Amino acid sequence: MADPTILICYDGSKDSDRAIQAAAALLEARKAVVLDVGPTLTTAESFAAISSVVPGTAFDDLNTADALTRAKAGAEHARSAGFTAEPRATLDSPTWEGIVAVGDEIDAAVIVIGSRGLSGAREAFEGSVSHQVAEHAGRPVLIVPPANGHS
Repeated sequence: MADPTILICYDGSKDSDRAIQAAAALLEARKAVVLDVGPTLTTAESFAAISSVVPGTAFDDLNTADALTRAKAGAEHARSAGFTAEPRATLDSPTWEGIVAVGDEIDAAVIVIGSRGLSGAREAFEGSVSHQVAEHAGRPVLIVPPANGHS
């Protein structure tokens, strides 16, 4: 692999901004895909979707557009950090499955993801996307912790 692509997970949070900065400090400038994974349906959309008033793909279209807006912002941040970055949006639930699928599709050299620093009961209840990605990706994963070590 002459210039392998990296996958940077981006959700607009300070943790994902920090992940881009860590990737820039640790990895040489290269091609990056900046990914935001949106929900297939939010809770409110799930209830509205059963109404006959809402077209079948309306929420998917809105969620994809919303995720792409965040991915574009993340790609701009990644470009300013030295990467040749392109935005990418997808919908999946759980989020980690979408990340792993895109990582496989682009054969990412590494997946870069920020962590919220959850632990104990909070991690068990809310889940840890970064831990699930690391467990299932089958490729290197750079997990960048919050600046202070916890959220």
